[in-house]
Amino acid sequence: MQMQKRYPRIVIAGLRGGSGKTTLSLGLIASLAGRGRKIVPFKKGPDYIDAGWLASAAGRQCYNLDPFLIGSRKILDSFTGHAGGADLAVIEGNRGLYDGMDAAGTYSTAELAKMLGAPVILIMDCTKATRTAAAMVYGMLKFDRRVDIRGVVLNQIAGKRHEAVIREAVEKYCGIPVLGALPKLRTGLLSERHMGLTPFQEHGDVKAAISEVGEIIARYVDIDRIYRIARDAGPIKTAVQESGGKSRDKALQNKVTIGIVRDAAFQFYYPENFEELERHGARLIEISALTEKKLPEIDALYIGGGFPETNAIGLAKNRAFRQCLKKEIEKGLPVYAECGGLMYLGRTLTLAGKQYPMAGILPLDFEMGKKPAAHGYTVVKITAQNLFYRRGTVLRGHEFHYSRLAGSLENRVIDPGIHFAFSLQRGEGILGKKDGICYKNVLATYTHLHAYGSPQWAAGMLRAALSYRKEKEKRVTTRRSHTTA
Repeated sequence: MQMQKRYPRIVIAGLRGGSGKTTLSLGLIASLAGRGRKIVPFKKGPDYIDAGWLASAAGRQCYNLDPFLIGSRKILDSFTGHAGGADLAVIEGNRGLYDGMDAAGTYSTAELAKMLGAPVILIMDCTKATRTAAAMVYGMLKFDRRVDIRGVVLNQIAGKRHEAVIREAVEKYCGIPVLGALPKLRTGLLSERHMGLTPFQEHGDVKAAISEVGEIIARYVDIDRIYRIARDAGPIKTAVQESGGKSRDKALQNKVTIGIVRDAAFQFYYPENFEELERHGARLIEISALTEKKLPEIDALYIGGGFPETNAIGLAKNRAFRQCLKKEIEKGLPVYAECGGLMYLGRTLTLAGKQYPMAGILPLDFEMGKKPAAHGYTVVKITAQNLFYRRGTVLRGHEFHYSRLAGSLENRVIDPGIHFAFSLQRGEGILGKKDGICYKNVLATYTHLHAYGSPQWAAGMLRAALSYRKEKEKRVTTRRSHTTA
């Protein structure tokens, strides 16, 4: 039976990428959380870095709402499950409000806003514009009247006169309020590099940076009015219990232990992926490839994406961990690796002409380029036998990497026993539209998956871990019987 319930919510959107969405979202969350409000952040689009900052500001996990990766039904389930009981859900969009995969705006922030029945606050870069800014807002309002745009925040304002002209024009011709005007801020407030913001894990003082952004937004934006708009959002029909995905499968409770390599080098994980593993009863242990010398007792290992290139020296120096990992893989340890994890499992990583040894599991050498080697959504079909997925399965994911295979095609010899399990219908992959390289019980891929959109991922991880645990227990029993005999 369906029920209707109110979920205070707001979508922060822009006219384009780089318009200031993250700054506004971050400051709004920080300011309201500082007043004791319970804020649950969400991020639209495949993104780990912005989500990490939003989570830091809110003091709780940031969840992904990507219609391409997850699908509408699961998005509603996730939103209502995680936002229940919150004073406000802040949803940061991506790119421009109407930008999607095609001319129809498929999977755009606008489509997500309509799906959630969420009011939208626009932030727009007003550099070298005055009355024309109102024309752009007017176009946004008329382009799709089903999108509930409720106000505008002006960004990159040069002074009081600049603000006054735009404010008067927007409110006169568009009929919606200007809810704030941000001046041109000093550079370096939130440092950036090639994939956008620097991950919060690498920032010198995250707490101070978030506090400063919160103070700036509180000074220049009518936060109370935005909060009232969000609180007035209509109810959502749902039959979902607000468990946040944390109910557990008692049949598998503590049956398997899965290691998560999570440190400065490997940071890119969706919290929903962890929730799904735990929901099925897995116990998760975090491991550092930078500081630890050996693996703990685990039944499977998950190595996510991140920036192994900025931590290449540390990864190369920790020879003991690399040797231990290789030894356990040779014994059959199931390992699932994404992007940065794939690079780490290779032989070497070359940066600016200098080569660093990696784990040496796969006969692949990587080098970093100055431009993206691949960037966007992927659609992969499982075409070969592997430990985690059945043949014929089709999965939706995303890839974003500056690394690529090093050397000529002739040097990329795949050893016997190593093969590609993925054929890409969309995206680039590792080599020639192939991805998902397999060796023993290892599967490594450039494609990132979200567990809500690809439930086969968690099922495969649990199945592989349980199988390996049973094999270990069988070996122990066999050794004991031989000793007794």
